[in-house]
Formats: sequence, C-alpha cells, structure tokens
Amino acid sequence: MIETHDLTKTYKNITAVNHLNLNIPQGVIFGFIGPNGAGKTTTIKMISTLLEPTYGDAIVNGFSVTKEPDAVKSQIGYMPDFFGVYDDMKVWEYLDFFAAAYKIEKQRRIGIIDDVLVLTDLESKREDMVDNLSRGMKQRLCLAKTLVHDPKVLLLDEPASGLDPRARIEMRELLKELKRMGKTILISSHILSELEDFVDTIGIIERGTLLASGNVKSILQQIRANRRFVITVSDQVETAHLLLRDLPEVQHIEREGNTLVVEVHDSPDGDDPDLLKILVLNDIRVIAFHEEETDLEDIFMTITQGVVA
Repeated sequence: MIETHDLTKTYKNITAVNHLNLNIPQGVIFGFIGPNGAGKTTTIKMISTLLEPTYGDAIVNGFSVTKEPDAVKSQIGYMPDFFGVYDDMKVWEYLDFFAAAYKIEKQRRIGIIDDVLVLTDLESKREDMVDNLSRGMKQRLCLAKTLVHDPKVLLLDEPASGLDPRARIEMRELLKELKRMGKTILISSHILSELEDFVDTIGIIERGTLLASGNVKSILQQIRANRRFVITVSDQVETAHLLLRDLPEVQHIEREGNTLVVEVHDSPDGDDPDLLKILVLNDIRVIAFHEEETDLEDIFMTITQGVVA
C-alpha cells in the first residue's frame, strides 16, 4: 500500500531523509519511531506530496508521488503534527468546508459529516464553535476532517501530541477502529509507549536513516542475542543456581536473595529453554517464573546505540 524507494531529501549540506526504503502492507498500523528531528515529518510530507523528494520515489496504492501527485492525494488523509482550525466556524461547518474542498457534492456532504462525527465521537459537538473545543476534541476534529473523503491511507504525524492520558487512550481506540475498517495507517511518534499496544509493524529512523523495519518480534530477534528469565524459589537457591549454571544455553546468572536472573542464549527456532523443567525435576519449589519483556523503548535504545553522535 505504501512503498518508498530510496526516498531522499536534502537541504544544502543536510540530508533530512537518506535513501529510505519502506514497504507497508494494506490494512496495517505502521509505527514510525524516532526522536524529534529524525526525519519522520519530512518523510510523511514527501509521501503526502507536500514536499518534493530530492531523489527516489514513494508509491501509494500504486500511484507515484513524483509522477501522479493528484492521484496520490485522492488516496491519502494527512493529519499534521500542528494544524490550523477555523475558530469562527461550527464543527459541522468546518467539516463541510473540507468536504467541499474535496469536491464532494453538497447533497452527499450532510451524510458524510454525520458519519465522521459518529466515528470520532463528536456528534454531540456538531453545533459547537471550534474554538470552544478542548485540545483532545480538536485533535479528533482534525482526524474527522482527514476522513471526509474516505481515504484508503492515513498519514498521522504525532496525532497524540499534547493530549492528556484519557484523550490519548481515546485516540488509540479510534485508530484501532479505523484499522478494522481496512485503513492503512502510518503514525509517527517519539513517545514509544503510545504505539506499542496497537501497531503491527514499526520503522525506527535516526538522523534520516532507517535503522530497522518490520514487526516487533522479528526486529527483536535481529537485535537480541540473549533472553533473561527471572526465577524465584522458596529454598535451595544454591542448588538451583548450580543446576542452571551447568546448562549449555545459560550465559550468565545473577542472584539476589531467592531470586535468580538467568541470561540464556536465544535459540534460532525461538524455543523456550528448559529452565523450569530442570528445577521441577529436581524437586525445587518455584514460586515465580517469568521472562523479562522487551518493549519498544528497549528496542529503540538498543538499535540507536550504534548511531554516531
């Protein structure tokens, strides 16, 4: 649905995006992760035809951003990180304005506006003035505006920026609903915790260069040499330590009281090691056993450690 081929943007001696290659399938939520200034917004603007690439191309639903920009515009809905609203308009008037800009017939616009208001949970705000809306409501209104022409692809640049926790949760649930409707969504953020609960695939960009791309599990397998298991036993901790230490896959063990943190070499097939089985067979009572989880924050920090300052 979205492909970029050596997509590049330079400004004099600065390369904002450097030969970026992405492949985002239809119907997924793609999390575009990177710090401020990494090149996320520049990339989104090139995909949305608002910025001309210096080199390379992007393809959106089969249309080239460099050769067929008008066709691309019909396929996408773009929500910038900072957006302007017309404060002297009512909510429905604001949406009607953009529907008219997309050349949607007046008779159809009423039904479309009703639909996007329901979808974004703004139907009760239909007659409100835009400047009376909260920050979260304005974000939803901007997303509603992005949906009036029923685009297949959504490009959302930091859509949860400045929202309170409740509004962020509501935005996340709305994006999940849009995915269920078949939309392909590219969402950028520098706040990793915003994305990890609902994205399907991720791309990590730093200083204009894509460092990794794919589903979280596959990226984790690429960067993770070892897995860590936390095991708490009721007693016989020294015996447990000796048993586990002699296993060939065990690389390192840390001990604190009756808890062992066991670092295990990750097998190519991803199978779980037999740590728990060994302890149970030797009549050692295990109180707690779990693997330390790796989140997007850990993945990002690990991948970007090699980027030279």
